[in-house]
Amino acid sequence: MPDPLSLMPNWTDTHAHIYSDEFLPDREDVLSRAQEAGVEKIYMPNIDHTSIDAMLEVEMTYPGQCFAMMGLHPCSVKTDFQKELYLVEQWLGKRKFHAVGEIGTDLYWDKTFWEQQKEAFVIQVNWAKKHKLPIIIHCRESIDQTIELLEPLVDKTLRGIFHCFSGDAAQAKSIIAMGFYLGIGGVATFKNGGLDKVLPEVPMDRIVLETDSPYLAPVPHRGKRNEPSYIPLIANKVCYLMNVAVEELQRTTSTNAGKIFDMK
Repeated sequence: MPDPLSLMPNWTDTHAHIYSDEFLPDREDVLSRAQEAGVEKIYMPNIDHTSIDAMLEVEMTYPGQCFAMMGLHPCSVKTDFQKELYLVEQWLGKRKFHAVGEIGTDLYWDKTFWEQQKEAFVIQVNWAKKHKLPIIIHCRESIDQTIELLEPLVDKTLRGIFHCFSGDAAQAKSIIAMGFYLGIGGVATFKNGGLDKVLPEVPMDRIVLETDSPYLAPVPHRGKRNEPSYIPLIANKVCYLMNVAVEELQRTTSTNAGKIFDMK
């Protein structure tokens, strides 16, 4: 008997670097598998100037399936970050993107440019407000600091996702109180990922699903290349942890994604 998860339509992967060179050999097959798994929409976060052309080419090649965002990743914030931001600002003025992202902060890899990261984040949040776009937030090892940066900027128009959420219940509540959503990915399937204690306390209307492909593949593919077709594996674990039906999770998370990205 086929797995009912594989038959469910309309999953949304809210965060996947499908334009990555890791998908060069078989991108078409990867996207075909995504459709077969019912993952109909894939949102692609930008990194910096080096990723824009590839991202836009994928969006053009797979219209209606892959959707581009525009932003500067915190790990790409270096001494020349203002030049990078200038390019982001130019692109936001040229055409419609579906979000400003991936933006945020990162204290895991390198703390050298922490002040520049904070500046770049605030600037891009304000651009999102100007263009009435959601923001996609990266905050590795810096959730509390990012919440503190964001709180003064929040208004009724600002919305978005704390991508790859792996924090605790108190942090989740702070994020939700600001009107934001939690991006839940492969970490939910990890034995010591910690989300088993958090997700039961989180309302389902405040989560979305993501893969962060090609990174953070869920169990049983952990350590290998991730891809959007693994969304049902993540969903299966989330259903178990939240004690909800697959159909309810599919419907709610896809509705949540629609509210964030406003495809109308």
